[in-house]
Amino acid sequence: MIVDFIDEHRDEFGVEPIVRALQGTAARIAVSSYYAFKKRRPSARSRRDAELMRVISDVYEANYSCYGVRKMWNEINREYTDRFGQVARCTIERLMKQLSIEGVRRRKKRPKTASARAEECPEDLVEREFSSEGPNQLWVADITYVPTESGWVYKTFIVDVFHREIVGWQVTNHMRESLARDALTMALAAKFRAGEDVSGLVHHSDRGVQFKSIRYGETLAESNIIASVGSRGDSFDNAMAEALNSVYKAELIDRQRWSGLIEVMAETSRWVAWYNQRRLHSGIGYRPPVEVHAEWINQHRSALVAA
Repeated sequence: MIVDFIDEHRDEFGVEPIVRALQGTAARIAVSSYYAFKKRRPSARSRRDAELMRVISDVYEANYSCYGVRKMWNEINREYTDRFGQVARCTIERLMKQLSIEGVRRRKKRPKTASARAEECPEDLVEREFSSEGPNQLWVADITYVPTESGWVYKTFIVDVFHREIVGWQVTNHMRESLARDALTMALAAKFRAGEDVSGLVHHSDRGVQFKSIRYGETLAESNIIASVGSRGDSFDNAMAEALNSVYKAELIDRQRWSGLIEVMAETSRWVAWYNQRRLHSGIGYRPPVEVHAEWINQHRSALVAA
């Protein structure tokens, strides 16, 4: 630390004047000791720390500069064990502090959408139990707002509860029912293309009128999907979808100003691809959603072959 202090100020004051100023303090050091230290070869720990810090910086920048200690620790131990072996969490925390980087923090805010009347809504089939034994059993959906310089933009996500993948999404500059239905159509088309059966799936949302429209209901019914809604004004009844909105805002939307619909749509597309394919999710063992989905498919196929 003393050597670092001298290095920081040597160009302005010179080494010897700084050393003289430190005499009589707990930070005193001889000029010869300073130069001997500078000639000393860095320790193995220092060299490893320097290399780790470069990797941490690269990982941080490659992941929307949003990873905190837990996700960074898991990412390093997933992808870089061949270079560093198992790295302790405290090491990651120490080096991130030295780099002055930290995880993104979510804001506590929740926009409101127009709600359908209770008598128009199906019952709540989920009852805050956001879990399933496999993919295409439970999807959750929600809408949120994005402020831009050109006015409000609106976004819908549909998420598979099992592997946390965003299976459908849409961004528009209106709140018509197609905002939600386009996201649903995207999800259904992707499942049809992959040959995955969605019949009997439960689709859970809040009571937003977009999700309760006749055309949305018809689209669900055509694929034998069962609708479920939470109670009015209670975000806990759609907590997983609300949490994804919060992540989306914290990691992407709240960190810059947006010009309008096209920019938000383009960057949301890029963020969704990263979220599904690369981002580590604590709820699924710090793995990306597509990895968990692919693992389930492979295990299921193996079981069918064995049978």
